[in-house]
Amino acid sequence: MESATPAPAPMPARRSSVAELSHDFRIANGRLARRLRQEKAENELSGGQFSALGTLFVDGPLTLGELSELEHVTPPSMNRTVNCLVEAGLVQRAGAEDDGRKVVLSASEQGQTLMRETRMRRDAWLATRVSALTPERRRVLAEATLIMRGLADS
Repeated sequence: MESATPAPAPMPARRSSVAELSHDFRIANGRLARRLRQEKAENELSGGQFSALGTLFVDGPLTLGELSELEHVTPPSMNRTVNCLVEAGLVQRAGAEDDGRKVVLSASEQGQTLMRETRMRRDAWLATRVSALTPERRRVLAEATLIMRGLADS
């Protein structure tokens, strides 16, 4: 039986400048993102493959060009990624309804299952840690979440 990780001691305030706050925030956000990426369904996908599958799961079906743009990679690079996902049975290709020359990509049933399982694992891992926070720290986290969304959308 795994016990909950104790909450780390509060970090001393190093927020004497916008540059320092920005640096501290970027480091903390990166560490949390890396930790959450560890909580995934068992697979051997690269980070890029997993990201492309996730985009198809959330935003798909998409053309290769649309997926490339959303993932900020070149179409040839995305084509290699998609080929691996198709071979693994996680993505399927189909002709576009409006133009049979276009190829539309979507997450297969197996790909959708993988993404749902990963989402559940990540949400459970984070919920365990958030539930250990005091009500005041959860309130601060809720406010920070809104701020982070605003930064991401800017």
